[in-house]
Amino acid sequence: MAITREQLEAEATQAARRVRRGVMGLILVLAVGTVGYLLLGLSLLDAAYQTVTTVSTVGFRELGATTTAWKLFTMVLVLVGTGTVLYTVTALFEILVEERLTDRWDRRRMERDIARFRDHVVVCGFGRVGQTIASYVHKAGQDVVVVDPDGERLSGLRLPHVVGDATDDAVLEHAGIGRASTLVAVADTDPTNLFITLSARSVRPDLFIVARARLASAEGKLRQAGADRVVNPQLIGGARIAALTLQPHVAEFVDVVMHDGSLEFRLEEVAIPPGSPVAGCSLRDAHIRDRTGALVLAIRRADGTFLMNPDPDVPIEGGVVVIAIGTTEQLAALVQLVADGLPG
Repeated sequence: MAITREQLEAEATQAARRVRRGVMGLILVLAVGTVGYLLLGLSLLDAAYQTVTTVSTVGFRELGATTTAWKLFTMVLVLVGTGTVLYTVTALFEILVEERLTDRWDRRRMERDIARFRDHVVVCGFGRVGQTIASYVHKAGQDVVVVDPDGERLSGLRLPHVVGDATDDAVLEHAGIGRASTLVAVADTDPTNLFITLSARSVRPDLFIVARARLASAEGKLRQAGADRVVNPQLIGGARIAALTLQPHVAEFVDVVMHDGSLEFRLEEVAIPPGSPVAGCSLRDAHIRDRTGALVLAIRRADGTFLMNPDPDVPIEGGVVVIAIGTTEQLAALVQLVADGLPG
């Protein structure tokens, strides 16, 4: 029968309790031994010394007169003290073994998870921005793998992760870049993000790459290196503050719809493949609003331009992306409509 992580943690907890009991027992034995030798005529220091050497079975020499009472007390102290020491040492050893097994089990589980991932997101860099991205992607139900060279940053992280330099092709392969849909480069410096982007693009020419730029001068270089999108958090933060200053209600509504999850409605992008049954139909003929309840806000053409608030007679060409708003059920119906076409 396979041992689960929960079983390993339970065993480690039990071992920790045994260690506490052993340490308390050892303290009690030392205290009783010291008091006993005091009553047998030794000074406090000599009594403590005699107790430690007896319990540890070192036994350099007897400090007092070896009377019958002395011999009987020492024999009992040796048996009880040695048993207590062995109990405590065994419990400590069990903790070490269980921790090693638990760590090994976690590593193997993560390796199995990464090996089975398809179309997942690889987040390179686990600073404050990387942590936010990984958390948001995970909460959205998307598989994510975190890569960072600092093992302490990743300590205790439940998400699948790889400790290593993301500029190394072998590390990216370990993170499953060959099967990933997106790579996010959010390391601490622009040069590192540039190298990560170059490495990822050389391994996967078709990979969608998002890179962070700290300096405006790095944005062009990152795009030349192969980044599909470049984000400058400082510029976005400034724009966000300006939007809250000028139109706070609009800005907060967009934030809630996109990130909060407290509203029933959310925004979704739905790609229209060339072979879709709705490709070539107009919005009116596709009956998206009538059949799904979702509202089409914009269409992004193949050249990257947006058509905002499209007219009902605008044709839905294959290769465009529809930006829609609706409930989870309505958006799921839209995806189904795009895949299977109009019901009879």
